[in-house]
Amino acid sequence: MRARLRKVSRDRPRWGYRRAHALLLEEGWALNRKRTQRLWREEGLRVPQRRRKRRRLGESTVPADRLAAGCPDHVWALDFQFDQTADGRILKLLHVVDEFTREALTIECRRRIDADATVAVLDGLVAVRGRAPGHIRCDNGPELTANALRDWCRFSQAGSAYIDPGSPWQNPYVESFGSRVRDELLSGELFETLIEAQVMVADWREDYNHRRPHSSLGMRPPAKFAREWREGLPVPLRSPSGLAPRDGDPTTYDETPTDHRLSQQVDR
Repeated sequence: MRARLRKVSRDRPRWGYRRAHALLLEEGWALNRKRTQRLWREEGLRVPQRRRKRRRLGESTVPADRLAAGCPDHVWALDFQFDQTADGRILKLLHVVDEFTREALTIECRRRIDADATVAVLDGLVAVRGRAPGHIRCDNGPELTANALRDWCRFSQAGSAYIDPGSPWQNPYVESFGSRVRDELLSGELFETLIEAQVMVADWREDYNHRRPHSSLGMRPPAKFAREWREGLPVPLRSPSGLAPRDGDPTTYDETPTDHRLSQQVDR
């Protein structure tokens, strides 16, 4: 009987002696509950404490805190944001930002965006831009750590930089972009339908990329900055500390890792 109780405990680790007793009675054993309880305790059997669920983390090819964009399409930053329509139904927004040009490559607005939908969005961006990013930077959300996105990175030869859990400052550009979306659009608009939200989000992105001056780009809109950079025109950038570059300074970002507190000053 002791051997049987030990086997029950191994096979059913979340069972206590009461369930084990019921099973033994079903199997034809003749004993009362108190005897089962005594034997259970003498054998040192007990229900183990529940362990915290293990959170699935992404595997980075480059540490997030050491990756700095050096040219367009070097690093795409991904993040999700939530809102709702007037009827209380969820809106989910997927932001993809080019960290070098600060362009909002897309703001996908749907009721639901899973890992497969995220990959489809990235495929569409690659088709439009003609190249995959060198790296993607994102958090450890379930849509971003799924095998679908890992496979996409592998097949596209794109590196991955997952930030540490609970460390949004390691993804400052898209986090700051999300705060602009919230402040300038979501907090002031009540969307009646999904289609209305998609139209207004698309209009806001167009305005952000082509007309909104960006302080980190010498008060240029991101699309204008990207165009001038590709044409080889002088494009003085604001340094991470907020100071304008001096004459003779390089016009591209230094890829030396900086303190994360400075990297917060990027998108105001």
